[in-house]
Amino acid sequence: MKFAIVVSKQDIAGMNIAKHLEKLGIPVHREEKDIIYLENIDKNQEIKDYDFIIFASLHKGAKSKLLSMHAPGNWKQADFGGKPEKVCKTSALFLKHMFKILNKNKENYPASLEVTHHGPYIEKTCCFIEIGSNEEDWKDEKAAEIIAETIKQAITSKPDKAKIAIGLGGPHYCPNFNKIQLNSDYAIGHIIPEYILPLTKEIILEAISKTKEKPEIILLDWKGLGNSEQKQEIINLLNSQELRYKRTSEVEK
Repeated sequence: MKFAIVVSKQDIAGMNIAKHLEKLGIPVHREEKDIIYLENIDKNQEIKDYDFIIFASLHKGAKSKLLSMHAPGNWKQADFGGKPEKVCKTSALFLKHMFKILNKNKENYPASLEVTHHGPYIEKTCCFIEIGSNEEDWKDEKAAEIIAETIKQAITSKPDKAKIAIGLGGPHYCPNFNKIQLNSDYAIGHIIPEYILPLTKEIILEAISKTKEKPEIILLDWKGLGNSEQKQEIINLLNSQELRYKRTSEVEK
């Protein structure tokens, strides 16, 4: 599989990561626009022959330093790039693979998955890897070095086999799915958070269709699925689509 690493020239963390990637001999594609608005960047002449796009960028929102990863896309409205109700294709196996490498490399930095969110929308398989959460962190040379080394190791090695899953429920930084991604035989691709409830058939089918590997189960962060009525609606929906599901508390991790 051929990987393209994409950063924005507007992005302090992305440019910092790019510098360290190039020290490791990994080429980087630098773009002028804000990274979340690089719609259809995979159609560009320089990038169209690659199989997988890794967007390296800054992260905002966390209260402290953070190294994070996620798939891009919008479950509902497109407030920050991308298309409404469309998510990008991602690879559960590669996300698990790179997240495990990130956690081996992270030293004293916290690392987390995030739920699927924001743009850009592209058709090639992709993911984000980010440094958060403020300008001091984005300029942190050690953090950028860790991300660069993680990318290099991930793209030059093969993921292990795993059972493919969609994550459903819980908060933005999804602690239960972090544990499963690191310590179980499940690989999680898209994660649908509690804050986008109510769940619809279209959302769950979008998550399934935009996972490179065929998902075999939906993992439920049960406490993060709303009230009892919302939980029952979700179970009814999954049953109506004949989808297998399991609570995260039932997964060995």
